[in-house]
Amino acid sequence: MKKLPKFLFADNSLESLDLIYVVHTQTPRCIIQCDVEEFEKDQYIFWLDETPDSKKVIQKVLKEAKEFIEDELDNEDILYDEEEDKLEDLEDNEIF
Repeated sequence: MKKLPKFLFADNSLESLDLIYVVHTQTPRCIIQCDVEEFEKDQYIFWLDETPDSKKVIQKVLKEAKEFIEDELDNEDILYDEEEDKLEDLEDNEIF
């Protein structure tokens, strides 16, 4: 049986250019809204399950979500840079 990843990255650039969302798919499930440049800025947690009583649980989810989004954005930068390099190589090798 397939499982969803623990975290998913989402955005809604048509409505809010500066905000991104991290979806936590495991209990306690939530969607964390944050600024695209700074995880703690404009942060709001939309709880899909009951809000946990334990601050440690909330802190753990936020810490893991921050690590996830930082890694995800770093990976996007790497992929974008690789694509740019490939396009430059293609342009350099074109014969007119």
